[in-house]
Amino acid sequence: MGRNNVKEKFLYEIWKKQNFIQNLKTKAGDSIEVLDSGVENKDTGGPDFKNARIKIGSLTFCGDIEIDGSYSDWKNHGHNLNKRYNKVVLHAVLQSSFKQTHVFTSDGRKVQSISIEECIASGLRSALHEAILTERNNRIYTMPCSELVKELSENEKIDIITQLGIQRFKNKKNRFYNRIKELKYLAEMNLKEPVVNYDYDETQLEKYSSPDDFKSTILWQQLIYESIFEALGYSKNKEIMLKLAKTSDINFLSSFLSRDNFVRFVESALFNISGLMPDIYNLPDEETSEYTRSLAKYWTEIKPTYDGTTFNQEDWHFYGQRPMNFPTIRIAGGSILVHRILKENLIHRMFKFMEQVEDTGRLEKIIKNLIIVEAHGYWLNHYVFDKPSDARIQYFVGASRADEIVVNIILPIANLYFEIFGKEKAAKNVLKLFVNYSQQSENKLVNEISDSFGLRRVKKRAVLYQGMIELFRNNCGYVEACKECPMGRKVFQ
Repeated sequence: MGRNNVKEKFLYEIWKKQNFIQNLKTKAGDSIEVLDSGVENKDTGGPDFKNARIKIGSLTFCGDIEIDGSYSDWKNHGHNLNKRYNKVVLHAVLQSSFKQTHVFTSDGRKVQSISIEECIASGLRSALHEAILTERNNRIYTMPCSELVKELSENEKIDIITQLGIQRFKNKKNRFYNRIKELKYLAEMNLKEPVVNYDYDETQLEKYSSPDDFKSTILWQQLIYESIFEALGYSKNKEIMLKLAKTSDINFLSSFLSRDNFVRFVESALFNISGLMPDIYNLPDEETSEYTRSLAKYWTEIKPTYDGTTFNQEDWHFYGQRPMNFPTIRIAGGSILVHRILKENLIHRMFKFMEQVEDTGRLEKIIKNLIIVEAHGYWLNHYVFDKPSDARIQYFVGASRADEIVVNIILPIANLYFEIFGKEKAAKNVLKLFVNYSQQSENKLVNEISDSFGLRRVKKRAVLYQGMIELFRNNCGYVEACKECPMGRKVFQ
C-alpha cells in the first residue's frame, strides 16, 4: 500500500506504540503478544514493518507485519502475488471481516489476519473509518502492482502500455469491421433497424471480404455517423443516441439533401424522432420560439416519409449531466456533422488528408478541426427548448470530445478502410498518427494509473492513454488477473 495517506500513518503509529486498550486476539480467540513491533519499512514496496516478533498462543513467530485498512486490501494491493510478502507473519487490519481469518502469501503459506478496531479507542476508530471512506471515494481505481511497477524503467512501462494501446486500437478496428459487414448485410437484405429484428450467423457475414463488398459510400457514412452519435451520448445517453442514428439512418436523412435548409431538416427529423420536441400545439405562441415552430413545420413534411421507431423524452437522461452534455446540445452538434458528412464530403476529405499529409502534428490538427463544431444559432444560448440559458455555449463538439471521436472512431475506421482497399502506406500513416496523437481529454482512470506508474508527463499520448484503459479494463478489475496481465507478469515474476 502507499506510504503517504493519513489513514496509514495513524495505523503505523498505533502499531509502533502498541496503543491498544485491550489485548489483541485471533478470530479463533488465541491471544497475541507483540514481543517486538519491528522496524517500519521506509521503502516503496514490501510489508509495513520488518523483523517483528509476535507470540500467538504458545508459538513465537519472527517475520514481517502488514497493516491494511481492510481485509480485501491484501489482494487488492497484490500482496498475494508479491514475493516480498512471503515473510509476513501477521496481517493486521482496521476493519473486521468475520468470515475471513487468513490470507495467503505467493508461496501458499497461510497468515493470520486480525482486526484491531475493537482494540483502539472509539474516538480514534471513528477518525480512521472516516479517513478510509474518504480515500475510497477519492480513489476508484486500485492498481495491485502500484508498489512494484515503480521499479521498472520508464521505457519498460511505456513499451508494455504502447502494445496494449495498439491492441485496443486493433480491437476497435475489428469491431468496426464486423459492424460494416452487418450494414452490408442489412442493405443487401433490404432490412431496416432497429424496427426489424434480423438473425444471421457468422458464415453469412464472412462472405463479405472483398473490396467490392464495401465500395458503397453510404456504408462508411452510416458507420461513422452512428459511431459519432454513440460517442456524443457519453455514458448515460450513448445507447439511445446509437438507436437514434440507426433508425434515422443516412439513407433517410439523405432524402432531404435537395432542401435549402438541410441542417434544419436534419434537426427536425432527429429532435422529433428522439421525442425531445415539445408539443407546440399545446403551448401558447408566446412560449414557443420561431425556431421550435420551424422544426414542427418541417416535421409535417418529413413525418409521412418516415416509418421507423420514435422515442420518448423519458428515454433520455438529463439529470446528473452537465448542461453542455444534454442530449439536445449533442443532437444539435451531431446535425452539423451530418451536414459535413453528406454535404461537404467529410469522410472523403479526411481520408484524403491521411493519404497525403505525412506530418503527424499537422495532420492531427486538420482532422480534429474537421470534427470540432462551434456553437451558433438557436442553441448558442439554450440548453433545452424555449428556456434561454444564462451562459452562452461556445462549442457543440469541443476539442476534448473531438479527440475522443478521432482516436476511438475516425482513426480505427480509416485504418480499416485503407487496409480493405489495399492502401498500405495510408494505413501505416493512420497508425503512426494514432501512436503520436496528443489526446487532451481528461479521464480519472487514466490520471490515477499514470500517477501510479509515474507516467504523468506522457499520459496525453493517445496510444498510452488507450493502453492504460486497456490495462485496467481487461486486468485490474478481475481476481487473479495479474498473472495474465503483461504488466503483472513483469513485476510479480
